[in-house]
Amino acid sequence: MKLIAIAPLGATLAFVLAAPAIAQDNGPVDWTGPYIGGSFGYNWQKKDGAEHLRFDTDGDGEYKDVVRLPSGDDAFSRGTCGGAARGRNRTDGCNGDKDAIGWMGHIGYDQQFGNIVAGVVAEAGKAYISDSVSEFSTTPAFYTMTRRINYNANLRARLGVTTDSGIMPYITGGLAYAKVKNSFATSNGANSFTAFDRKEDGWGWTMGGGLEAKVSKNFSIGARYLWTRYNVGDYRVDVGAGTAPANNPFRITPSGGASINRGDKFDTQSVMVTTSFRF
Repeated sequence: MKLIAIAPLGATLAFVLAAPAIAQDNGPVDWTGPYIGGSFGYNWQKKDGAEHLRFDTDGDGEYKDVVRLPSGDDAFSRGTCGGAARGRNRTDGCNGDKDAIGWMGHIGYDQQFGNIVAGVVAEAGKAYISDSVSEFSTTPAFYTMTRRINYNANLRARLGVTTDSGIMPYITGGLAYAKVKNSFATSNGANSFTAFDRKEDGWGWTMGGGLEAKVSKNFSIGARYLWTRYNVGDYRVDVGAGTAPANNPFRITPSGGASINRGDKFDTQSVMVTTSFRF
């Protein structure tokens, strides 16, 4: 877990554990009812050095082909990296993916059954993260695809157990959505490149848990962790002849061109502090 996420999380959890003394002065704790609020925290993603760009060279829609040199060797034998290329060669290195702060607003409803609390909550906000992968050809040249989350949302169920003093640990999970922006960069100035589905809908799921505490009759604070997977993969870049010579690797494919794609899983994690006004 990122250190930048641990500090605010630890401070919030300490306050949450101290909060019941405040809540006890306001009578018995009752979680039943609607609430609105917001959250602020940190989003990050797994550093996946095994991801590659994928190629379709015969036009069958399957990204399992190898782009080859006239000699038959792999034209992309120079390797890959999980980030944005700094130069034409793999040895130039790559910039890491961007992890960043995020915020969300939420609205929800809880129903208490004895010491069990069940509810549903909807969230929407911004994540400010980006995820790149680069491939290097023998030309040499780099080819980089980047994803950025424009905004994201989720609809989750929650199930918790509350103490008499108003502390509620809970588990949560549900449907997730993100509007994803894609971009492409390359140092190849010979071939032509045409992008499709630059903006795509990333549907998926999310799960996690948290801790919440009533600090007064109408206010609660807490902290929560979510692991989210978005399913994306519509974005592609078609490679054409451009001004490349006849022996160009992209021109000697079975289809006379190629389509470039990347993996269809976009995983993120987040830790956020939360505050809610309860009606």
